[in-house]
Amino acid sequence: MVSLRRRLGKAGRRWLLLFHRWAGITAGLFFALWIFSGLVMLYVPFPTLTGAERLARLAPIAWDRVAVAPDEALRAGGLGGVPAEFDLEMRGDEPVYRIAGRDGARATVSARTGERLGPLTPADALRLVAEGVPEARVEPVARDQWTVTARYDPLRPFLKVALGDAAGTELYVSQVTGAVALDTTRSERAWNWVGAVTHWIYLTPLRARAELWRTVLLWLSGFAALGALSGFAIGVWRLRLRRRYAGGDVTPYRGLARWHHLFGLAGGLGLCAFIVSGWISMNPNRWFTSASPPADLRAAYAGIPPAFGLDPQQLRSFAVPETRALRFTPLGGRWWVVAEAPGRPRAVGLDGATLLDAGTIATAAARGFVDGALWSVRPLTAYDAYWYPHGTDPRPLPVLRLCFSDAAATWLHIDPRDGAILQRLDRSGRINRWLFDAAHRLDLPGLIDNPPLHDAAQWVLNLLAAGIAATGIVAGWRRLRRTRFV
Repeated sequence: MVSLRRRLGKAGRRWLLLFHRWAGITAGLFFALWIFSGLVMLYVPFPTLTGAERLARLAPIAWDRVAVAPDEALRAGGLGGVPAEFDLEMRGDEPVYRIAGRDGARATVSARTGERLGPLTPADALRLVAEGVPEARVEPVARDQWTVTARYDPLRPFLKVALGDAAGTELYVSQVTGAVALDTTRSERAWNWVGAVTHWIYLTPLRARAELWRTVLLWLSGFAALGALSGFAIGVWRLRLRRRYAGGDVTPYRGLARWHHLFGLAGGLGLCAFIVSGWISMNPNRWFTSASPPADLRAAYAGIPPAFGLDPQQLRSFAVPETRALRFTPLGGRWWVVAEAPGRPRAVGLDGATLLDAGTIATAAARGFVDGALWSVRPLTAYDAYWYPHGTDPRPLPVLRLCFSDAAATWLHIDPRDGAILQRLDRSGRINRWLFDAAHRLDLPGLIDNPPLHDAAQWVLNLLAAGIAATGIVAGWRRLRRTRFV
């Protein structure tokens, strides 16, 4: 029996060594690319149009040209039901209502004539975003590297306007709405090829097929995770701190293998956490729910408000100085009007005097949870372990945290300024926050509020991981060059 156990143990260790060797040879280059691209992503995020950038590109509303009431605009849009989005803003020199249905359909209605506007032409796009710029060029784009994800589907096709400026700015104007949906610069595009595109394997032909892309990433990162875990297990197994090897060494290896072992001991745990959490980010077996609230919750939160009953001339009374947009938001079965300007938005009821408050938000939010009651409403005035800024997402303060007693133990983070649901975080999401955000991004207490220390920790762990990857790649290359395999 003892002899059998020894034989099985010896065979198991041999197969573990062989698996790690060939997993490293197969996935070693991916390790190196993920490490380098992850460092790039610390400083250059994937291109997106932020709320501040969107407002900066809008002209203040020309109130003297607004001649169509909101109720008329909704009828002209013809989308039916309570809209998911309903805004009044400028499109060039013309005020327009932009309407989005809950099924993703879009409509743009002139606030001057009440006419539903058709698709944008290339000449229109140049006039709207590049008037007086003779170097500007326009080309039609259905889907490309920077608009590959499904969230852009309701806005397709685009007209990409290259401004010809020193920064190489390109603006993506939706032909459906006439609004700028994305802006990129030459520097952003270049760095993202070696950053996010490489890290996420965000190649357009693959990423355009969302489920295929997810499956490929799941299997690739899962295989790489097993390779990393097997290496760390071997590293610990071959380490001797008491009964040392000849010469008093802690490792039996020499040359490049010695460095690979030592780098693995120093940075292996960090590399394993990085790779395993990357696999977790692909949501294997759909363990984690989305942070975006489901459609039924949004619909219940909005309710079914009555008609506006407003004259066009009354809309100006809701404005604040330099108002760039009026956002009509259904919440709790009532319409609220949010004036958006550079700075802080303001939400008031249709009477123009009732300000949106925490009680109104809580009552509306509670409608979406038939299987659980609202048991806590907490205003956050400082960031904590579950609500903190990351990358291009600044996450506003203050924010309301609403906690429910439903089966999933859901939390909602809601912006008290306009009632927008910013995040849905249930029990699985809070677990994912520690399994992914903490392990992969190092979003840890003490680091999330200290960017220099956070970046330093990232660099240390990634440089150690780079040492593991580099020595492994060289060792793998040498192995492949041999004529016999062990």
